[in-house]
Amino acid sequence: MQLSDFDFDLPEALIATRPAKPRTSARLLLAEGDEIQDKHIFDLVDILRPGDLLVLNNTKVIPARLTGHRQRQSAQGPVSAKIEVTLLEPLPDGHWRALAKPLRKVEVGEHVHFAAGLVGTVDSKSEADLSFTFNLTGPDFDAALLQAGLMPLPPYIAAKRAPDAQDNNDYQPVFARHRGAVAAPTASLHFDEALLAALRSKGVLLTEVTLHVGAGTFLPVKVEDVTTHKMHAEWGEVTPQAAVQINAVKAAGGRVIPVGTTALRLIESAADEHGQMQPWQGPTDIFIYPGHRFRVTDGLMTNFHLPKSTLLMLVSALMGKDRIDRIYAHAVAQGYRFFSYGDGSLLIP
Repeated sequence: MQLSDFDFDLPEALIATRPAKPRTSARLLLAEGDEIQDKHIFDLVDILRPGDLLVLNNTKVIPARLTGHRQRQSAQGPVSAKIEVTLLEPLPDGHWRALAKPLRKVEVGEHVHFAAGLVGTVDSKSEADLSFTFNLTGPDFDAALLQAGLMPLPPYIAAKRAPDAQDNNDYQPVFARHRGAVAAPTASLHFDEALLAALRSKGVLLTEVTLHVGAGTFLPVKVEDVTTHKMHAEWGEVTPQAAVQINAVKAAGGRVIPVGTTALRLIESAADEHGQMQPWQGPTDIFIYPGHRFRVTDGLMTNFHLPKSTLLMLVSALMGKDRIDRIYAHAVAQGYRFFSYGDGSLLIP
């Protein structure tokens, strides 16, 4: 299985830099078996059946991109230098792992001053990243970060435009609860409260899990033999309540449909070999590619993914490589919008 097997041509004009408004007006490619239909997100109320279960990832994206200044004393007096920081993940000891630019000029013990009174102290540094301790914690940290930070848009959007205040809303799911992601679970961005209420009224069930999406989701695959690729780890949790709900739906013959590849990777990590969900908490580095045996997943709602990406390999595992090739060819031909702010698909094998 070669990396080149997962390449395809994508016109740059199809890369979305803003989401559809309203959220539910985005297009939805419905692929069920061999049939492909062109729908919209609001059609989910008609597509899904009573007793189906949507598994939602309730992680909350933090405004992780910060611009600060460090000050040093020189013979001529204080010298200030600009530092760009991207928070990557909170560490168990209260520190934050982060990227910094220029990294080589930042020293351990140095203070970096950001807006809203936020100050980070550099605790440690490697060749790739560093860790910070901040002067604020809890709600005070959250409030300052909201003022000082910008949303960490994916590289393919950030290359086209800078993040702005509108992204604070656009790049956050409406059911986000638990802070910790530095990338959005993008299929979740298509939902609003009215659609969730309509689905509940239809008899579609909803449950929540948490997987904090890391910056590693954007890392390219660098090996030609994809089976040797090593996934980044991300922290997740399946609560006892969510495990009970998923098991009950499976037992009743309903379909378990994760919203997003992050929710799918988490429930497949937490399921035992018999397809029974267990309460689960910890890091997962599960890598799903063709040949994977799905234990609980009956379908997937997801956006359209990058060529040669692990996420394209995941949907190929679910639907079959030839079928995904046809689905993506249809999406390109019909002008679907791609990637994080793009249109969605509902994939049912």
